[in-house]
Order: sequence, then C-alpha cells, then structure tokens
Amino acid sequence: MSTLTARPPVVERVAGWSARHRKTTVFGWLILIIAAVVIGGMASGTKKTAYDPGEAGRAERALDVSGISQQSESVLVQSRSGASFASDADFRSGVADVAAALRGIPGSAADVRSPLDNATETKALVSKDGRSAMVTFVVAGKKDDADTTVVKPLAAVAQIQAAHPGLRVEEAGAASIGKTINDIVATGFQRAEFSSVPVTLILLLIVFGALVAASIPLLLALTAVAAAISLMAVPGRWLPIGDSTSSVVLLIGMAVGVDYSLFYIRREREERALGRSPREALRIAARTSGRSIVVSGLTVMACLGGLFFTRMDAFSGWSVGTILVVGMAMLGSVTVVPAMLSWLGDKIDKGRVPLLGRRRTVARESRFWNFLVRHVVKRPLLWGIPALLALLALAVPGTGLKAKDAGAVDITHGKPISQTLERMQTAFPGGPAPALLVVHGDPQVLKGSEFTGAVTAMERMLPNGAQVSTQTSTDGHYQALSIPLAGDGADSASAAALKHLRSDVLPATLGHVSGIDYNVGGQSASQTDFGDQLHSTTPIVIGFVVLLAFVLMVAAFRSLAIPLTAIAVNLLSVGASYGVVKWIFQDGHLEKQLGFQSYGAVISWLPLFMFVILFGLSMDYHVFVLSRIRELRMRGVPTKQAVVKGVSSSSGVVSSAAMIMVAVFSLFAFMPFAPMKMVGIGMSVAVAIDATLVRGLLVPAVMSLLGERNWKLPRGLRWIPGLALEKSEAPAPARTYGRQEVPIA
Repeated sequence: MSTLTARPPVVERVAGWSARHRKTTVFGWLILIIAAVVIGGMASGTKKTAYDPGEAGRAERALDVSGISQQSESVLVQSRSGASFASDADFRSGVADVAAALRGIPGSAADVRSPLDNATETKALVSKDGRSAMVTFVVAGKKDDADTTVVKPLAAVAQIQAAHPGLRVEEAGAASIGKTINDIVATGFQRAEFSSVPVTLILLLIVFGALVAASIPLLLALTAVAAAISLMAVPGRWLPIGDSTSSVVLLIGMAVGVDYSLFYIRREREERALGRSPREALRIAARTSGRSIVVSGLTVMACLGGLFFTRMDAFSGWSVGTILVVGMAMLGSVTVVPAMLSWLGDKIDKGRVPLLGRRRTVARESRFWNFLVRHVVKRPLLWGIPALLALLALAVPGTGLKAKDAGAVDITHGKPISQTLERMQTAFPGGPAPALLVVHGDPQVLKGSEFTGAVTAMERMLPNGAQVSTQTSTDGHYQALSIPLAGDGADSASAAALKHLRSDVLPATLGHVSGIDYNVGGQSASQTDFGDQLHSTTPIVIGFVVLLAFVLMVAAFRSLAIPLTAIAVNLLSVGASYGVVKWIFQDGHLEKQLGFQSYGAVISWLPLFMFVILFGLSMDYHVFVLSRIRELRMRGVPTKQAVVKGVSSSSGVVSSAAMIMVAVFSLFAFMPFAPMKMVGIGMSVAVAIDATLVRGLLVPAVMSLLGERNWKLPRGLRWIPGLALEKSEAPAPARTYGRQEVPIA
C-alpha cells in the first residue's frame, strides 16, 4: 500500500471540487457550451482561405490578388442523332441558346465564349469530329461563393436541355464539381450525424442497462462536439479550416467523448462493488481513471498537433478541430462526470432496460477475458505468435498502398456530372482539367510583342494543337492562361503533361521574357504539389508522433519495455488497417456493397491522417489497461497475475468503448463519398483489431514473456520526469450486496 500524500493530485482535487459543487459544475459546463456557440457565431464572419502547397499554391494566391475567376465552366452540346455542328440547324440553335442564356446572367456567368462567335472560337470549341461543341464561361463573383453562384447557370442549362430534347446539353466545371462534392458531403454528414446519436445511445443502453446512465456519455460527447465545432471559428480567422473539418470533429468527438466517460463511470462502479463509500469511489476513480483520461487526452492532442509539421493548409483545420474536441471531452470527463455521479446518486439507474438493467448495474470482471488471458500468460508463444502472424498478414499488403487523389470522374461517381465529364474528356481531351498558368508583370510587358510571341511559341509546343484561352485582370498586371492537359487531371497522363509543361515548354518560352513571373496551378498541379509536400513531411510527422508517444509512456510507466511494446503494436494495428483499406478500395473489392468505384489508389491524405488519429486514439486503451496492470504491480501482485487481473477488470469498459467507437466510425463507411468511406472502414478495422488481437492476445503475451523486465527503466532514460498515472490503493473492506448489485453514487 502506498502512502497517500497530504495534497492529492490535481485531477483528484478537481473531481472532488466538482462532486461537492455539482450544480455549479453542471450548469457551468452548460454555460461554457452556450458561450462557445455564441463566440463561434460572432467569430464566423471572416474565413481564412486554404491554399495548396508549392507552385500551385502560389498560383492560387496570385489569382486571388488579381481578382480573376478561378472557376471555369463548360457546357457540352451534342446531337443525340450524331449530327455535326456545321450541318445541323437544331445543334447550332442549341449552342446559340446556351450562349444567350449565360450572357443574360452576367452576375453569375462572365467571359462567355461560343463556337458561333468567330472562326478562332469555332476551331477551339468544336471537337475534331465535329459532333461536339462547348460553350465556356467563368463563374462571376468570389471564389468562395462559386458553388452557390453556379446554381443559376446550371438552371439555365437545364431549361435549354428541356427545350431541345434532340440534343444533349450538360454542364461541368470547377464550380459545378465543387457544388456536387459539397452536396454529397453535406448529405452524408447529416446522415451520419443523425445516425450516430441513436446508434450510440442504443449501444450505451446495452452497456449500462439504464437510460440515465447511458445518457451521460452521450450528452458529454454531443456537447463537446457542439462546442468544438463552434469554437473552430476563432482560430479560423487566422488558420484555414475547411468545411470537411466538422465531419472529422464529429467522428473523433463522439468516439473520445463516450470513451472517457465510460472509463470514469466504470471505475467508480468497480470501486463501489469492492465496498467503497460513494465519496471514496469517486476519489479513487479520479485518481486512477481520471489521470488516465488526462494523459490519454493530452497524448491524443499532442499526436494530432503533429499534423502541423506538414505545413499544409488542408491538415491545419483537421488538427485544430480534433484538438479542440478532444480537449473539451477530456475537460468534461474529469469535471462534469464526477459531478453528475455525485448529483444523481442511485437515480443514475433510472430507466432500466428489461433483461439488461439488472445485470449491467453490476461491476464484474469479464469471465471470457479472464479465461483467455490466463491461458495466454501460461503459454505466451502459443497464443502470441499466431496473433502476431495474423497482424503481419494484414499489414504486409498495406506496404503496397498507393496514395493518390481521384479525378473528378471518380470522386463524383454515381452522379450525372461524372458521365458528363467522361463525355467532355472524350470529345475535348484535356479540356475539363486544364493547367492554369498565372503570369504577373507590368501591363506594358504583358501586352508587348515579346510576351505575346512567347505565348504563341508555347502554343506551338503543346501537343495536339491545344488552344489556350486567356483572362486578364482589370488592372492589367495579371494574366491567367488556361492550357489543356492530357488525361483527367489526376492520372499519369496528366502528371506527365504537367511535368512537360513546367520543365520544358515554359522555360523555353516564357522563361526568356524579362519582367514577369509565373506559376502553374490547376487540378493536376495541385495534386502533384500536394503529394510532393506530403511525401517530404510525412517522415517528420511520424517521427514526432512516435517520439512523443515514447517519451510520454516512459514518463507515465517508468519503463522502457512498455513504451516500446505499445509503439510496436500500434504500428502493427495501423499497418493492418492499411492492408484492409488497400484490399477494399485500391484493389476494388466490395465496390457494389459499399457503393464506390475504385481508381487503383486511396485518397492522398488518408495514410498520414489515419496514422496520426489511430496512434493517438489507441493510447486510450493502452494507457487505461496498462495503468490497471501497473497499479496491481505496485501493490505487489506478480506481473503475470497483474496482467490477467488488469486486462479482465478493464475489459468491460474497453470492449464497450471499442464497440461504440467501431459503430460510430462504421457510419462513415456508408457515406456517399469515397474518402469518408475509407476513413470509416480504416479506423473501424484498426480499433477492432486494437481491442481484440492486440489487447487480448499480443500485449499479454509480450508482457508475460518479459516478466519483471516490463518495469525496468535504463539509467540513460531516468532524466525523463515521472508522470504517475495510478497510485495503488489499499484493498477495500469486504462488503456484501444482495444479488451482487452495486448502488451508483
């Protein structure tokens, strides 16, 4: 038994204060949430623009300064009978109607170009076989409003389609693609949002067997998510935070919010089952599970902070949002949960579920996990080696994971615009995803013969006689040249064409013009530069996360073996999830069942994002389980017995938390957007593996083999400050409850 200090730890003091001032704590939390929503609403007016890294990002910034619209749109017109543009009167009439309709809405469509304008436009906007024509325009107004501004042109095109049934009249471009993707994400997010609450509540009812007890983790998670999403508007004034961040915050917030509450409530129930008084049970729960929650939360937040090392705007929003929601969930778990337990007392078991309510209010060890882990520690190699081989079998294929963004056709699979883009690509190769060359210089230089001659020379060097279109800023200092590229903007043909343009064509032409600077943007450039930046910074992020986890685990457990084991099994579980994601999305299995179309890779940001999130979340289970084992070891229990007791006593809450987390993540597997499906399935698989193979077999086997070496810390690492998670408590006095029921306080 350890000697208790005169001044309890901070977490214990906070929990004690919250329990004594329970109404103040609960209403204070509600006021905090309301204040967060109000502050977020007040700060939501200004939004920082996100840019791609590298040259593509410089081109985007130049376009923003110039005021030139970046959102180009094309209307494809084809005769359903296969007639040619030159000979079919209805075909030409349809094209004329499209141009007239678009010019009639100058607030939405600008710089309208039609093949009927002149011979130059006819050559550029009629396909080589003469059976397809395009009317092009740029979306007027601000770039950030393009997905709403484009609604009027889309409606106008739909009306013309209805008036010309013999033609195919359909629109696609940057703005309409963005609108389609935003609609898909918004629909899926709403579905996941509405589904996650009832699914989580049902699972919590199964876990607790009582409506009131099940409501505490759910309400904590929901309020933490609401506060975090609102507060994102504050850093959003200085950091770019995309709309997709809300989906990620919901995903992580529901998972950790429920997890942390379960850890706390389970430990309080367990101490009551051992005969502790309500006050003593809360104190011990704060000292043990409360500390584990704080260290786990800080570890997750620190790991998520590793995304800032990418120096990429796309990751900054996710990092800020997830750090906020984990911090809110952690704060609520160590304050509101003990206050609610103290306030409700026995009323927490109100609303019992028939058949489940009587059984679930009892804190018991798991017979299954006790039986399994006892056999594992007796024969660690017999059980550990198959578990290791199973993880390796899943992880090894993951080494072939290819990270690449999908083209517009694949990302909008299942929507009409996907077929439109395919037809445009066939009729006008390179048209739907051109490179955007942004040139800055003195207006006289941009109008001069040297520059115009270089542009003409550039056109001659482009393959297939590609036609270059030009936009000029109102002050004349900027020109944006749209250059058709081979491919769909995301495939190898586009990458090769972009490399040729950047490395050969431009240096040989515009590179000789003095007084200008230029940058190449567009879809292919954005994806290429994003991938290059990700490739160069990923080792830094991984190194930071692994080193940080190692130092925190050493500080918490004063051991070398435990941190190394935790890091190794985390890497294995993440690798196994990579293997499953590759098999499904890259190799194209379960396409019909999950409703997606494989493009032979996974979204470029997925591997790093999954690694950081999963590495942080898996620490929840490891810290909670290992701290229980360490607590028993501090009481003098032999290592093997401590492993059995620690795993079996914590298995109930870990299994319940994992079940809920998998269920929440799985909801994203059914979103109508492939990247979210990848996140949902990858994280569900990793959590399930971590809670079964890793926790039940691999970790007990390794700890059993290491024995007392688990608790040794080399002298060279003793400079790391200690951060005790648990302090051993004296065994509780014997106490008997009727039918082993334990009242909750």
